[in-house]
Amino acid sequence: MYVIRYTGQFGFIKPWTAVRDEETFSQQFLTPSMVAGIERKLFPELLKEDFGIFKIKRHRLSYSQISSQQEQTQPRGWNEKGRGANKEFSRPYAILTRGVLLNPVLFLAFDNLEDAKIAQEQHICLARNEDILYATDEILDVTEEEFDTNEELFRGYELIFEKNEGSFMVGYNRLDNNKPMYGWLKVVGKPVRNNF
Repeated sequence: MYVIRYTGQFGFIKPWTAVRDEETFSQQFLTPSMVAGIERKLFPELLKEDFGIFKIKRHRLSYSQISSQQEQTQPRGWNEKGRGANKEFSRPYAILTRGVLLNPVLFLAFDNLEDAKIAQEQHICLARNEDILYATDEILDVTEEEFDTNEELFRGYELIFEKNEGSFMVGYNRLDNNKPMYGWLKVVGKPVRNNF
């Protein structure tokens, strides 16, 4: 496998249950639809394909801590109050607390070197456009066994996209007719890093 290491100062991964929660913490794993979205950002020719993950073989995510940050929001619609000349329209503000990953490190693994080179020349986003991760200069050529056993280099969380007795539901896939998504969590080493 050809593995690329992406790093950034912060990143946010929106939990699928957090649509209107006032306190939302980043989840520590990527769902199938997120990996498919990252893949389509790196390889836009896949946009015309049906849902699936075609080029990213594996991934792994770690971080140094989760920071709680406040964000001011407003609803889309307007509230109407009063009548006639006293009619007022307002959009109330709200404050929500968002847990953001600090110093995230994401490994993406590819089957062929050509795909890895294309991916290495680009940045990626975990969930929002401002949460950008950049690739390092090196493409690592490792076996799948080393990717699963080297706890120092490849530590982190990885959601394995399959449904079995150890799987749990991780959301609804908007890219695939809102079908439920399942997976089980593989943890390699200590995913929360003291150094980065």
